[in-house]
This record gives sequence, structure tokens and C-alpha cells, in this order.
Amino acid sequence: MSAETGDSAASPTDGNGTFGVGFRSLFRREVLRFVRRPTNTFLPPAITNVLYFAVFGVILGQRIDDIAGFDYIVFLLPGLVVLGAISNAFENSSFSIFHGRWNEYIHETLTSPLSYTSMVLAYIFAAAVRGIVVGLIIVAIGLAFTPVPVAEPLYLAAFMIVVPLLFASLGVIGGLIANDFDDLTVMNQFILRPLVFFGAVFYSLEILPPLYRTLSLLNPMVYMVNGVRFGFLGYQEVDPLASLAVLSGLTVAAIALDVYLFKKGYGLLD
Repeated sequence: MSAETGDSAASPTDGNGTFGVGFRSLFRREVLRFVRRPTNTFLPPAITNVLYFAVFGVILGQRIDDIAGFDYIVFLLPGLVVLGAISNAFENSSFSIFHGRWNEYIHETLTSPLSYTSMVLAYIFAAAVRGIVVGLIIVAIGLAFTPVPVAEPLYLAAFMIVVPLLFASLGVIGGLIANDFDDLTVMNQFILRPLVFFGAVFYSLEILPPLYRTLSLLNPMVYMVNGVRFGFLGYQEVDPLASLAVLSGLTVAAIALDVYLFKKGYGLLD
């Protein structure tokens, strides 16, 4: 794997550029990998969220007072969208990278004329697509239970692009550092999901005592859930513009780190 192969200086508009034929081929392969297995990729989050809406939204929601003037099931929906989107974006890129390492077919990608940037972006964009699709599925399920408002469509679109991209890029790192499949499960189930559950998915920060509210603001998931909730409901507990700026910066930094790790062959050349 030569540096000339991995760091092609071709123009983005030609066949070997960052978004050239090679990028599109790898991106298409990664998208087809989860599209062709909907019972493994789309059905589980759909069933899980039907249960969330039925139990938390309908059964318990009838016994919970409105939050900031919204029915509980409506307040709940944005958090479930974030949970589904980031879990699936992270899972897709981390599994794809690790599975390629495990079965050694990622070497075919590494020895191709693709630049490292093209490789990384193809994995990240494909994983983000899965996260966005799952988010849309959760919105569709929510519509079966309650009307879903969209108060700030531009903010909603921005957060629903940036957040899956961020976790898709973090998933690449996870796929590179994982030593076995159990490591991927630990990252998703025991790190990401708890952070999201304590990220104001099921409750408002306003109901917390001051100390716990301050501690919650250390959780980055709070800003993602709040941003998506602002897009749907127009309700904010932290500044959505500042949140979007910080999350965008983190996404760029995570992608740059992914490219650096690919260039160094970290976890790829064992």
C-alpha cells in the first residue's frame, strides 16, 4: 500500500477524485450491504420503537403531565429518533470496518487507487444514510401514534445530518480499535445507549434538581437530543445554534482523525 495510492491528488471532479467512481462504488457497496438485509437492519429498530411508543408514549404517557405544553409522546419522539439514528450509524461503520478487518477483505480497499479520504468518507456517508433512514422510520412509526410537528425544518435537517455523520465517524474508530465482536457490543450497548438515555430522551432537564441538571450538561447527547427536539417542537433547553456549531466541529475533527488513522494503518495492518 503505497502513499501515492492512498493520497491521490486527483481532482474531485475526475474518476479518481475524492468523490469519483471509486468513492461511489465503495459507498454503493456499503449501502447495499444493509439495504439487502432489512430484517437485520431496519426491522429491529422498528419493533423496538413500536414498543417504546406503546409503553412509554401511550400507556405511561397518559399518566404523565404535559412537558413544556407538549403531550409526553410528542416530547418523547425526538429523543427516540436520535437514539435510533446514532446507534445505527455507529453500528454500521464500526461493524463494516471490523468485519473487513476480521475477514481481511478490507485489504482490497486499501490497495485500491482510492485516496484515504475517499475510503473514510464512503464508510461514513453510508453509515450516516442508515442512521438517517432509521430516524425516518421512527418518525413514521410516531405518526401512527400521534401527529408529529416540524417547527424548525432547517435546524431539524441540519441536526439529522450532522449527528449521524458524527457517530458514523466515531464508529470507524470503534471498528479500528475493536479486538472482537464483543467489543462492538460493549461500545454500542453499554456506552452509547446509556449516554443517550441520560441525555434527556425521556424527560426534560427542567425537572431535574440544579446539581443533576448541571451534570447532565456534561453529557454531549443532551445537545443532540435538544437540537432535534428544537427542530421538531421549537422547544429548547440549550442554545441549538451553539450545539450545532460544536457538533459540526466535532464531526470534522472525528473525520480528520479517521483519515489519519487510515493513513497510519492503525488496526488495519495487523
